[in-house]
Amino acid sequence: MLSFHVITLFPDLIETYCSTSIIGRGVEAGRIAVATVNPRNFCTDRYRKVDDTPYGGGAGMVLKPEPFFAAVESVERKSDSPVLLMTPQGLPFKQELAESLSGWQHIVIICGHYEGFDERIRTLATHEVSAGDFVLTGGELPALIVIDAVSRLVPGVVGKPTSLYRESFVDGLLEGPQYTKPPLFRGMAVPEILRSGNHEEVARWRRQQALKRTLERRPDLIARAELSESDRRFLRELGEDSCAAD
Repeated sequence: MLSFHVITLFPDLIETYCSTSIIGRGVEAGRIAVATVNPRNFCTDRYRKVDDTPYGGGAGMVLKPEPFFAAVESVERKSDSPVLLMTPQGLPFKQELAESLSGWQHIVIICGHYEGFDERIRTLATHEVSAGDFVLTGGELPALIVIDAVSRLVPGVVGKPTSLYRESFVDGLLEGPQYTKPPLFRGMAVPEILRSGNHEEVARWRRQQALKRTLERRPDLIARAELSESDRRFLRELGEDSCAAD
């Protein structure tokens, strides 16, 4: 079982999400566990103060090191297990990291708030992780992104594990288009190949559509993807068709 411990000033945000849908079912099945630790519970002053004004002046309040160190140190875990600090200054969260994290038994995630962390809190982290190039009011939403992405890779959390292998980024490409019933909706038809019953041709079509969509939307991924000779031939044909259309 994989256990997440989320260090957060707003535990309800984490607990509500993680009690629903696929993540909630994973918790009920005993495949994952999600616990929250509130740094306020480790404050020693009467006001349970977790932040203070920054040295050197400036706007906003900075999170104090004492309650966050105490919160992380209260978690029972292996000493080398990952500790993630959610911050826009971190490395972008990607599927490769999600796959790496899914093999651990314990993960601690630290959520910030207000103006930022006292710099010494960063020494607690093994990874500084960003959800993207934007700033949020707190680290709870990025933490939930990590929990969701990692949990669904834990065996037994997702109902049909085979579906994981056809998703975007798993093989370095974006996922191609998907369809379900009805076969015709407002003049838009499901491609005939998907209704043919020819599994080999369907697999080829899906691979080609993934290549085409990735080339159109995220060409940077093509350069890093593992491509077969037939993949490369298809991409060359796409390029030639584009030139002909021009």
